[in-house]
Amino acid sequence: MADPRNRRMPPVGVRLTTDVERRVDGFRARVRWTDPSTKKRVGRVSHVRTTEEVEEFFDQMRKATETGTNTTVTLAAYAASIGDRWKRGLDPTSTAENYDIGLRLRVLPALGHIQLVKITAGMIDRTIDQWETEHSASTIKNSIAPLVRVLDEAVRDDIITVNPAKHRARRNLGKHVTQTAGALRAHAIPDLATLRTLADACGQVHQSYSDHVMLSALLAARGSEVAGLRVGDVDWRNRVVKIERQHYPGKGGLVIKQTKGRRARFVPILDALEPILERLTTSKGPDDPLLRGPRDGVLTTATVRDATRWDDLVKGLGLQDLTRHGLRHTGATWMADAGIPLHVLQGILGHQSIETTKGYLHSDHRHLAAAAKQANKFLSAPTPGREPPRHDGPHL
Repeated sequence: MADPRNRRMPPVGVRLTTDVERRVDGFRARVRWTDPSTKKRVGRVSHVRTTEEVEEFFDQMRKATETGTNTTVTLAAYAASIGDRWKRGLDPTSTAENYDIGLRLRVLPALGHIQLVKITAGMIDRTIDQWETEHSASTIKNSIAPLVRVLDEAVRDDIITVNPAKHRARRNLGKHVTQTAGALRAHAIPDLATLRTLADACGQVHQSYSDHVMLSALLAARGSEVAGLRVGDVDWRNRVVKIERQHYPGKGGLVIKQTKGRRARFVPILDALEPILERLTTSKGPDDPLLRGPRDGVLTTATVRDATRWDDLVKGLGLQDLTRHGLRHTGATWMADAGIPLHVLQGILGHQSIETTKGYLHSDHRHLAAAAKQANKFLSAPTPGREPPRHDGPHL
C-alpha cells in the first residue's frame, strides 16, 4: 500500500507548473510536473474556495519538492502510515494500550480529518475543553499523550515545524483534586472495625478475598501489587513488606512487571496485619506467591469485584462509593492521621510527587499544630554548652 504521506506528491527537485480555474463554488487549483522515471506528465488537483487557499495549496506542493513529504496529509492518514512508531519506549502491557485507545476513540474522531499543517494549539485546546465535560482527567491524559507523540513524529518527518500539542500536555488536568489537602480522604473507610466487617463479608465467599481486602488496605497497596507479592517480600526481622512488582492484567493476559513508580518501596507491618501475614507465609518458600484465589489463580480487582458482588456488598455496608482502589486510599489516610511525616508517607506510597501525597492530609490544621508543638519543644530545650540569654533590664 502506498504511503499516505507521499501519495501523488512531486518528487524532490522537480519543476512545477501551476494553473487556476474559476468555478461556481470556488477554484480548481492544479499542479503538474514530469515524472523523472516515466517522463510522463502527472499532477494533483485541489478544489478550494478562496484565493488564499489556492496559494496555500501551491506552497505545500513547492515544499514537497524540497522535503519529499506530503504536507497535505491528514492526521488520521498520517497516524495510519506510521503504524506503531509513535509507541516507542512505552510499556506495551498498559501505557501503550491505554494511549492507543485514546488515539482511536477520542483523538482521531475529533481531529483525524484535519490536515497536519492546519492543526493549531487553539484547535487542540478547544477539543480538550470538550473532553473535560465528558471524561475524567486520566482519560484526557491518555488522549493528549498519544496526540503529542504522533505530532512529534510529524515534526521529525518535516511535515510540520513545531508540535502544537506539546504544551497542551501540561494543562492542569484534575490536579486540583490531588493537590488539595484531604481530597483523597473521601475514598477511605472510616475505621478498622468497618474494614474488618468488609473483609469478613468478603471472606464468606472465600478467605482469599478477605485477605486481599486487608492486605490492600493495611499495606496501602494497589490490587495488582498485592497480587505480585511473594512470601520472601515479608521481612519479619525489620517488620516491613517490600513491594517491588505487580501482577497486572495487561494486553495479552496477566504480566509481571515493576510497580507504577518503577522502584521498590517498603511498608511497615501493622499489628492488625501481622496474624494474616503469619498465616499466609507459614510452610511456604520465599518465591511462592503470598496470596492466590480459590483456584490458585491471580486475584485481580475485577476478580474480587465479580466474585464478591462488590457493588452490592459495599452498598449494604453504607460504603457505596468504595472501590477496590479505595482500600489503598484507606491505608494511606490512616497513616497520614497517625502523624507519619509527609516525606515518609510519600516513600511508603511510592508517589513521584509529594503533592499527590498531600491529598491524604486532614483538611484542618492538626498537622500544623503538631509541628508547632514539636518545634516549641525543641526551641525550649537548653542547648548543651550554651547558657540561656540573660535579661538584666530593658534594651533601649
